[in-house]
Amino acid sequence: MHAAVLGSPIAHSKSPVLHRAAYSALGLTDWTYERIECTGEQLPALARSLGPDWVGLSVTMPGKVAALDFAAHRTERAQLAGSANTLVRTDDGWRADCTDVDGVHGALAEGGVTDLSGAAVTVVGAGGTSRPAVIALAGLGARSVTIVGRSLGRARDTLACAEAAGLEATFLLLDSPSLTEVAGSSAVLVSTVPASGAAPYARALASAPFVLDAIYDPWPTPLADAVSEADGTVVSGLAMLLNQAYGQVEQFTGRPAPKAEMRAALASV
Repeated sequence: MHAAVLGSPIAHSKSPVLHRAAYSALGLTDWTYERIECTGEQLPALARSLGPDWVGLSVTMPGKVAALDFAAHRTERAQLAGSANTLVRTDDGWRADCTDVDGVHGALAEGGVTDLSGAAVTVVGAGGTSRPAVIALAGLGARSVTIVGRSLGRARDTLACAEAAGLEATFLLLDSPSLTEVAGSSAVLVSTVPASGAAPYARALASAPFVLDAIYDPWPTPLADAVSEADGTVVSGLAMLLNQAYGQVEQFTGRPAPKAEMRAALASV
């Protein structure tokens, strides 16, 4: 059987390390997992061209919205997020899912956050990762979320997703003088913006006691350094990558993910 990760650019992806380690540990020695350069526009034709021996596709930027639109079936959380990072072949077409939600949920758990009942949280950025983040935070019981971004217009989809997930949602400009106060009153802050984008605001964002920084290369980021200097807890995007891959492996193979072997493989690169 065959699987792959689609994206553009794709050479940097660590997904093959995780999936190949999983397949080996599961004894699936004849399974392959490759990187395929593919844009969102190219995704439908490529997926249609794959034979029945292709069981699943991981999808990274810029193809996540295209993956959702292309699929014959969609999970509820993928529809809510408005994007899919996972395509699984079924008897009557591809099914889209968003294991990015698992990635955020698992990364928070690794940092000790398992219950946000009634808490206020903050998500920085309004791109594709922000929506799985708010879904995961809502799933842990958060009451309200502040979406921090450069413009309200770009944040509307994330705000709508948060409200649909049951959160009270408000918007704050990234350069607002209230940023330090909002971050400091949040139980958790998830940053989904590039390291360079967060850097000018790192000190303010580091007021949050717990920060999940979706970036993992380069690491540590200026934000991660600021959180450490403030004696807060920071978790990197590698934890998100690992935890989202568990669900993909399980959906592709139908078997429990060999988490220890996958974690060891990621640590070795």
